[in-house]
Amino acid sequence: MILPPDRREDFLWAGFFMKLFGTKATRQSARPVLARAWGAGGVALGEWPASYEAQVRAGAMQNPVAQRALRLVSEGAGGTALSVAGVEDAARVMRLVTHCSAGQGLVETLACHLLLHGNAYVQVLAGADGVPGELYALRPERVSVEADARGWPVAYLYRVGDSVTRIPAEGGGIVHLKALHPLDDHYGLGCVGAAAGAVAIHNAATVWNKALLDNAARPSGAMVYEPGDGSVMSPEQFERVKREMEIAFSGAANAGRPMLLEGGLDWKAMSLTPAEMDFVGLKAAAAREIALAFGVPPMLMGLPGDNSYANYREANRALWRQTILPLVAKICGGIAQGLRGWWPDLCLGADMDAVPALFEERSALWERVAAADFLSAEEKRAMLGIV
Repeated sequence: MILPPDRREDFLWAGFFMKLFGTKATRQSARPVLARAWGAGGVALGEWPASYEAQVRAGAMQNPVAQRALRLVSEGAGGTALSVAGVEDAARVMRLVTHCSAGQGLVETLACHLLLHGNAYVQVLAGADGVPGELYALRPERVSVEADARGWPVAYLYRVGDSVTRIPAEGGGIVHLKALHPLDDHYGLGCVGAAAGAVAIHNAATVWNKALLDNAARPSGAMVYEPGDGSVMSPEQFERVKREMEIAFSGAANAGRPMLLEGGLDWKAMSLTPAEMDFVGLKAAAAREIALAFGVPPMLMGLPGDNSYANYREANRALWRQTILPLVAKICGGIAQGLRGWWPDLCLGADMDAVPALFEERSALWERVAAADFLSAEEKRAMLGIV
């Protein structure tokens, strides 16, 4: 049988796939095989928390720097004005996206999940008319991806205790947003894991400072027993002196209290060396690393020694340009893509003219575009992002 030239290449490729897989090549086989997710856990490094819940408790819940950085980014994203285009009933879509479901703001909650976990899941709840009536953000640590034999996700499992709910991936029931992860096909990479080491150092330095305050804000001294005959203290005497020191002279409440020593006892105060005092600089460096992991300029966190930006206004503009607006764009793009089964031409994004940190940039852009006489009105609207 002689095939025409335009069919020979298809025939050769079909034979190749038959030898490779033992079956004929189908349309689905053109998609590459995805690796299965290796899991959300990590390798424990010393005392650093490895699980997501432990990292969140140590970071976002117990560390002031990480919590402030998280709130700056998530609340900024949640307070960003949005614009809707491509649909007739834009007001309905706007209410759907900005509505607080079960007390949570959708965009703010998704921003928090993306920052901490690297994944955000939105469940689309349809109303009586079949059109989405509510969008609810699911906690990402409770969601797992169910993949087929080729590694492609076919469903999402939502676990709460012993209850497991299976939501098919097809049909628009779940919108999965994820940050870039170079080693995983199914799950994104969050910031809390990268900041775990800096958070552990910062928290340990805080405990160190607290311990210094509990010990009269200075390091411990040494109680030296020097009798004239060269004898040593009995175990009972040692325990009595130790107990009296802990009760009467240790702690912040006993700071500066005069000490009465018996014969043969001498107190020698000890001080920290400069090398041991490096924990102060180490704590400041850890705080800067935490802010860096969340994409917040250290100047906005009130950290000393960071003058990379000329002033506070430039740092705030960098926060919006480099962190908040890209995060809002990712969230809006994912939501719009998930809702295109009902609104095919939906476009959702941030209203750049309503961002206070960008007023100067937008005003300059409006002036330049308005002064360009060679542009038509439609071209000017496109340059300004007005649909």
